[in-house]
Amino acid sequence: MIKKGTWVSIRATILEAGSRAEGIPADTAAMPLVMWVKGHLTADCTLGNRAEVRTATGRIERGILEEAEPYTNVDYGGFVPELLRIGADARKILFGGETHG
Repeated sequence: MIKKGTWVSIRATILEAGSRAEGIPADTAAMPLVMWVKGHLTADCTLGNRAEVRTATGRIERGILEEAEPYTNVDYGGFVPELLRIGADARKILFGGETHG
């Protein structure tokens, strides 16, 4: 059970696949239009059930409770050795200087 007032993320389907606008690409038209919203729960709820949240701007939104206390987890991928040389190579190209490394 996730308590009222907890910062959460919900998901709601805005348009089903068959209701999308004409003229959009076929691969887009085949998918529903979905929104994800973060806000504070207005009542206790469990994951996977319908929930209502109040967003940071005060809007009330309803959808399926996806995650409690969501956070941004950014990963730019693994080590790329070529990136170590970019600065030195750029200096050599622009100013004729020597590269190091």
